[in-house]
Formats: sequence, C-alpha cells, structure tokens
Amino acid sequence: MTPVRTTRLLPKAYRPLFAHAGFKRLLPALAASDLGDGMSVVAVAWLAIEIAPPGRSGLLLGAALGAYALPGALGALLLGRRLRRLPAARLVAADSRIRAVLLGCVPLAWAVGVLHPVLYVALLAGSSVLHAWGSAGRYSLVAQMLPPQQRLAANALLSSSVSASIVVGPALAGFLAAVISPAWLIGLDALSFAVLAVQVGGVRATGGTAETGTQEAGTEETGTGAVAGTEGDPGGAAQAGTGRASAGLQLLRGQPELLGVLALTWFFNFLYGPAEVALPLHVTDDLHAGAGLLGLYWALFGAGAVLGGLAAGTLRRFPLWPVTLGIVAGWGFALVPFGLGASAPVTLGCFTLGGLIYGPFTALSYTLFQERTPAAWLTTVLAARSAALLTAGPVGTALGGPLIALMGPRGVLAASGVATVALAVVGAAVRIRSTRRTAGPGDPLRAANGSGPCGGAARP
Repeated sequence: MTPVRTTRLLPKAYRPLFAHAGFKRLLPALAASDLGDGMSVVAVAWLAIEIAPPGRSGLLLGAALGAYALPGALGALLLGRRLRRLPAARLVAADSRIRAVLLGCVPLAWAVGVLHPVLYVALLAGSSVLHAWGSAGRYSLVAQMLPPQQRLAANALLSSSVSASIVVGPALAGFLAAVISPAWLIGLDALSFAVLAVQVGGVRATGGTAETGTQEAGTEETGTGAVAGTEGDPGGAAQAGTGRASAGLQLLRGQPELLGVLALTWFFNFLYGPAEVALPLHVTDDLHAGAGLLGLYWALFGAGAVLGGLAAGTLRRFPLWPVTLGIVAGWGFALVPFGLGASAPVTLGCFTLGGLIYGPFTALSYTLFQERTPAAWLTTVLAARSAALLTAGPVGTALGGPLIALMGPRGVLAASGVATVALAVVGAAVRIRSTRRTAGPGDPLRAANGSGPCGGAARP
C-alpha cells in the first residue's frame, strides 16, 4: 500500500502530521521510549518487591516509584537557569542520555549482586532528574514544528503513544518477567531512551518555529501584555532568559484557567499515587497472582486510554471544564469496586473503563498550555507545569506504603477512588463560583479570545 493511500485511511485531523518529515521522524523515537517506560510500569515495582527486605515491600515500593519521578521536580527548579535557554531537542536528548545510562546500571548492578535497595532507589532518582525538562521539551518541540491547528492532533498522538505503551509494555513485561528478571526489563527501558537520544538529534523544527512564533505573538497581544514584543526579535529569547522564570509565573498568575487546570491535575495525580502502590500488592496479597495479572491491568487501562486519547484528537470543539471534571470523577468511580471486594474480571473491566475516561485528559491539558503561553516562554512554563505535577504523584506514592499498612491494598484503592470523586465535586463547585464572579466584560477567558483548547468555547 502506498504512503498516500495509507495517509488517506487516517482520520482527517491526523493526515497533515504524517506529511511533516520532522514529526514522522520524531514519533517512532518517542514511541520506543514510551514502550520502555510501559514495561517499567511493571518492572520497577516488581523488582522492588523482589529485592525488598522481609516485611518492607510496601515501603520500598513506594520509595522506588517516588524516586522514579520526584527528583524531576527538583531538577526543574534547581537547573532552570542553565536549561531554560536550551533548544527543546537538546533537552529531550539530555534527559534521554541520563535515563539510558542510569537505568542501564540497574541490570548491571543486579547481575553482579550489588543491587541494594538504597542503590536501586538512588539510580531511579538520578534517572529522573531531567524528567520535567525532557517532557517539556517534547511538547515544546511539537509546538515549534507544527502550526496551532495541528497541535491538538499531535498532542493526542503523543499521549496515545504513552497509552499504547501501557497496553503493550506491561503485558510484554508480565510475560517476560516469567522468563527473565525485571532488572533486565529496566535495561530494555534504558535501551529505548538511548534510541530516542540518537533519533532526536536529527530532528529540526524547520519552518514551524517561525509560524508558531507568529501565532503566539498574536496570543500575547490579546492575552498577557506583560510579555508582548519579544517574538520576532532575534534577541528576544536571549533577553527573556534572565527574567523568564518570573515572566512565566506572571503569565500563569494572569491566566486563572491555566492555574485551575494545574491545581486540579495536581490533586488528581496526588490521589492516584496511593493507588499505584496498592495495585501491585493487591495482585500479590489479595488475589495471590503474579506479574502477568498486574501487566494485564495496565494493558487494559492503556487500551482504553488509547481509544480515549485518539478520540480527543478528532474533536475541534471540546468544552474543557465539564470534560475535565468528568474525567476526574469517572476515574474515581472506576476504583471504588476494588474496595467492595469485586472479582478480578470486574476490576479489570473497571480499569479498562477508567483508561477510556482518562484518555483525552493529557492532550487537552497540553494543548491549552500551548495556546495560552507565548512561544518564548513555552518550554519554561511547561517545565514549571511538569515540576509542579511531578511533586504530586510521588508524594502520593510515598504515602501509599504507610496507608497500605493501615488499610490494606483494597482499602487504599477504594479510598483513593472516593477521594477523587470528592475532588471532582469540589472542583465543580469552585468552577461554578469563579464563573459567576468573572462573568461579564472582564471575564479573563474572553480576554483570551474566549477560545478553549480546541478552538471552541472553554466554558461550559
């Protein structure tokens, strides 16, 4: 089948992406690293259980999962002055190289018998130091490469790649864990980041940067005037370097919608953290099963998330807040049956539905930030976003161990679900109240052209 015919089989929203040479080169490389991380969803947790001292598996599991993400927030804060001026591609490459080296040390240390729990946590922590910048670099690079009308579809593909990796990665890891140690699966994750580091070096944002700059300059004029005038100036980005952090914070303070999405997402991820720790122990302690079942849970979640994420990319008018709050509530309801003692087939179905509901969330969130943030500050703002969110999940996972000791895995899963539903209710109440206060000519959403992340109405 010819490439032209293959492209015609795609939904209309995705066709222009596969006509872009740079994006076509970038997407497979990102998919390779996503697959590696998908395997690590099972491998990191399972290896922690294997090497944990007796009676300490819950604590080490929480520490390992937290170490795999939390240092990224510190890296975003402490390394900002050096990294915020780097091109997006270099940020992705630097993050990938560090992950490839340090994650690659895990199977080597295991093979020679020196993989102590402290060393394991330290290697995971080091591998995540640039995670916030690497994640910001991915979406900044896409924003530079593509015009605004193509970004939602591109973001949907990137988030769907992550979701697809959760379909294939955990299932593959669950199968391979019966044959080889999970340490070697983490080694495959390291190899996938080595592939990304090589591939991203050849990607250039040809043509897209100028086009994006023009669009974002328009956003500055209608949005936040405090940072207007830097686009189109060859020295603008460099000049912005000294005050970019403060300007990024000033921009966020002037965008209540962005702050609202960020706050809701933070608490959403925080409440998810204990569930991530509880699920592996629910499989081993409550269901008396192995890594295969854990992989199946994540694979079905990923399958649902792929479908949900791809659906988001085909929509142009998408009401942000009703959908966002619905996603939060839907995921919470999906966890409640775990606490009711439901059988494995029932909870597998709930996890699949939870993935389907969650699917559009990431693409919508990133698209909103891309459209509301001036291009000169996009990488810094996205890194700040990632840093803030990276503190949420790890804090939740760190609490997961002590909570499991008190409530058991089933109790923690149910409590996480109930608290997440309550978060959606509180978010809806706050949103209704703020909408009433800001309605009228001074509405900040109208000042930003009244557009939502997909070009439609952002308000319900």
